[in-house]
Amino acid sequence: MQPFEGIRVIDATHVLAGPFAAYQLGVLGADVIKIEDPNDPDQSRSSGTDKALNDAQMGTSFLTQASNKRSVALDLKQERDRDILKKLVTTADVFVENYRPGAFEALGLGYDALSAINPRLIYASFSAFGQNGPRGNQTAYDHVIQATSGIMAMTGTKDVHPVKFGSPAVDYATGMTGAFALSAALYQRERTGKGQRIDMAMLDVAMILMASHLTGYLRNGAHPKPHGNRHPHATNGAFAAKDGNLVMLGASNIRQQARLWKVLERPEMAKQTNDERDADHAREIAVLEEIMATRTADEWEEFLQARHVPAARVRTMGEAIADPQIAARGVIHRHAKGNGMEGSFGVPLAAFTFAHGGPRIDSAPPTLGQHNDEILAELGYGEPSPARAKA
Repeated sequence: MQPFEGIRVIDATHVLAGPFAAYQLGVLGADVIKIEDPNDPDQSRSSGTDKALNDAQMGTSFLTQASNKRSVALDLKQERDRDILKKLVTTADVFVENYRPGAFEALGLGYDALSAINPRLIYASFSAFGQNGPRGNQTAYDHVIQATSGIMAMTGTKDVHPVKFGSPAVDYATGMTGAFALSAALYQRERTGKGQRIDMAMLDVAMILMASHLTGYLRNGAHPKPHGNRHPHATNGAFAAKDGNLVMLGASNIRQQARLWKVLERPEMAKQTNDERDADHAREIAVLEEIMATRTADEWEEFLQARHVPAARVRTMGEAIADPQIAARGVIHRHAKGNGMEGSFGVPLAAFTFAHGGPRIDSAPPTLGQHNDEILAELGYGEPSPARAKA
């Protein structure tokens, strides 16, 4: 049995953070029903690296986080479709939305309205800045939050900054944090019998992603500085190897840096304290640059890992996915075929495994409104309304 078997999630979210949170519950057994406007579907359906899929409303951005979900197309501007959603809520455990704060309240679908229908409902709202505060009514995407939070200012090199992350990491972190919050609320409900209101803000998550830097600033006002591919300690950082590739060293603590200098046959470079490392930073960099240029990046990775020194050649995504370790961990699920599309494809599954009843994918991402008839029948409805028939 999976952890969330028997749990129903109404996923009224779009783009990334909200859908990814619901997806995490879905791969752990929850029945996730995705609600989309037939006239304005989730924009992720038309986003991604495959134009043909974008045109078919099955873009790779949507495929990433839509497995194990069922799709119902509802126009929530129509009273009958709002009534259908409310009836669906009576059967649900979790309701997740990520529209502009106040939008669902204006439709009569806010927390107060839906919890009156289902007091055990866990209602989660995802937004850029949260449901309150002076920025509560503002909107943003991942890169805007990176700019707002201070993450961009600390990312890049000394000469080139600010730089945003290559991945929308704040969005994905918000989705993961949201899944954790939903899991905690479900556990709490088992003990109290009461539903919960969850307010998830991307800005809050971004601040938590900088936790140690935040604490440092609050203590002494020191702004985190961009270090690029280097680190305040010389034995942490990227160096050019003989073949021109980069090898990233991770000899972080005192014990590891001593081991590194020993295996490099420069034991006199080892330090007893971090203060000593700081004082000799420039010389250590120069010595390491000279040494690392004597072997290829792959040779250094093999040599250093065999001697328990963290190190890796800097890889492309394709090279990383081809690493047998990824296959061994089961991080990626391969769909032999999909709905409304041709060919096979792969998607991320989960970042952990269970000994039993763990994350798995049982169904491919749905087309828009694919499960209208099925779910409406479960609710006791007959023919679909014209609005839903467009799907």
